[in-house]
Amino acid sequence: MHSLLKTLEARGELRRVAKAVDPQHQLAAVTRAVQRAGGEAVLFENVTGSDMPVVSNIFGSHQRLCDMIGAGTQTFNERWIALTEACIAAEPGSTTRPATEQEAAGFVSGKLSDLPAITWHGRDGGPYLTSAIFLANDPETGVANLSFHRSQQISDQELRVRLGGTHDLARYQRAAEEKGETLEAALILSAPPEIFLSACASLPYEASELSMAAQIRGEPLAMRKCVTLDLEVPASADIVVEGRFLPHERRPEGPFGEFMGNYVEVGPNHVFEITHVSYRKDAVLHGLLCGSPEDLRPLEAVTAARVYRAVNAAVPGVLDVSCRPNVMISIIKIRKAYEGHAQHVFLAALASHLDYNKVVIVVDEDVDIHDLDDVMWAYLTRGRADTRAMILNDIPGFYRDPKKDHWGRLCIDATMPWGREEEFARKSIPGQDEIDLADWLA
Repeated sequence: MHSLLKTLEARGELRRVAKAVDPQHQLAAVTRAVQRAGGEAVLFENVTGSDMPVVSNIFGSHQRLCDMIGAGTQTFNERWIALTEACIAAEPGSTTRPATEQEAAGFVSGKLSDLPAITWHGRDGGPYLTSAIFLANDPETGVANLSFHRSQQISDQELRVRLGGTHDLARYQRAAEEKGETLEAALILSAPPEIFLSACASLPYEASELSMAAQIRGEPLAMRKCVTLDLEVPASADIVVEGRFLPHERRPEGPFGEFMGNYVEVGPNHVFEITHVSYRKDAVLHGLLCGSPEDLRPLEAVTAARVYRAVNAAVPGVLDVSCRPNVMISIIKIRKAYEGHAQHVFLAALASHLDYNKVVIVVDEDVDIHDLDDVMWAYLTRGRADTRAMILNDIPGFYRDPKKDHWGRLCIDATMPWGREEEFARKSIPGQDEIDLADWLA
């Protein structure tokens, strides 16, 4: 984390807050203000009630995400797919190694209340760990899994955790619970980018996110043993909370302001019993404002890569995919080759991710898919509005939606009519891309 912060500061992408900040709502309010003002990461050096600083908005920029995975001249999608394929092909055991004595040193034992207790939203039921990455091993294969789950801080002995029903960790917990057993897991906090982004990855069930992290890092991950669990965790993580999920135990958790922009009300959720907490002496807690750019940009990026991979395999001429400004939308750029090309893209996109793709928009190759203004310009100027939009009624949507509020899909063809490219060609100014304003403005 310290290495990452130094890099961000050297690039002018880190703001520091020396003034004391209240972790109840005020820290979140300042984070939101920084995001609106410019999008840099923000480091709170003086958090009331804790000696530990807090950093937020590290992952709030698409360009930073590209840099973190070494995209270079490739798009995020192209680089992410290459990393995913390398992860799947990696030999078991080749992506991790035991940490050296120096790498495993510098940790002290503490308690959960040593960490800043951040309450993010007005109606939240209390402080939450929002960037915690759960590490657990598949009970059958021993393969390690990384995943995000919101965790309400109850006491030094207890967290209450929402496990999404489709996640691998939920599957592990159900298997242990059926046997009346606890499930050991470790919360990884303040991990470097390769760990954080790998936890966002959508991999085959038998693949490990640790292998994905090793591909991003370009070398095997150094792992250290937990103190109270039969687990190993990345030595690069600043903070580790060890514990176990209790079987057949559910307690009230919430409300909490989720990434969709509304509150999830109080419900019975899983109980995580804490057995040990360790952190570096100079640890910085990574806090993530749910539903903010830092939450959405990584989710949008990896979802776009998944959609791109599926659609590109099914339909020719697919150039790129964006899921901004919300993960529920897929904007797909194509090199149009035939009448009905966009409609074929619709079908492939809808099948590529059944939870998302609430809206699918297909555009020509001259449209900026990361700029919704440009996307809507294409829809509004390149043909009729009534015949190029298709509504699909009563199609199930987001998996956490028992009330059907997110059912239904919308598909929009924003491409030029086939065979009329000259008529709808975009106007341009010769030489506009070569202008350097420093040569013209005093």
